[in-house]
Amino acid sequence: MQTKITGRVWKYGDDVNTDVIFPGKYTYSISDPREMAQHALEDLDPTFVANVQPGDIIVAGKNWGCGSSREQAVTCLKEAGVGAIVARSFARIYFRNCINAGLLIVTCDAVEAVEAGEEVTIDFAAGLVTTPRGEYAFPPLSPSVMEILEDGGLIPHVRKQLGIEE
Repeated sequence: MQTKITGRVWKYGDDVNTDVIFPGKYTYSISDPREMAQHALEDLDPTFVANVQPGDIIVAGKNWGCGSSREQAVTCLKEAGVGAIVARSFARIYFRNCINAGLLIVTCDAVEAVEAGEEVTIDFAAGLVTTPRGEYAFPPLSPSVMEILEDGGLIPHVRKQLGIEE
């Protein structure tokens, strides 16, 4: 995993729930991650799928990922190319699902300092999000969580720990 990433911002507000991130109507009919990506945020931002680029960063308000615990709400964003999510706060299960899937997450108050389309840089080693309007510190992820993220998620991490080749 890179210790520093830069990406273009997609900005959203508070309480964006998993049903908006990945519409519930597809929960039991779509299992292919590539197809999930085609429906990411379609009810919140119909332009997202057509315009998201690899490495783009979502910046959001509080309680990102509230609602049901569906993993598809993480999978669809990761498969669409989102490089990280920066939010004021995350719903607990969504936060854990991001770690399990290997999607980088940062809890910090940078949301007011950035507009959609601008670039931000996340420096995991320094614990800083750099926006056009300043730098914002964030609490570091634990070494064990960083290992999981570096390995690409929980399943690849466990496979690595057990010496199981994919």
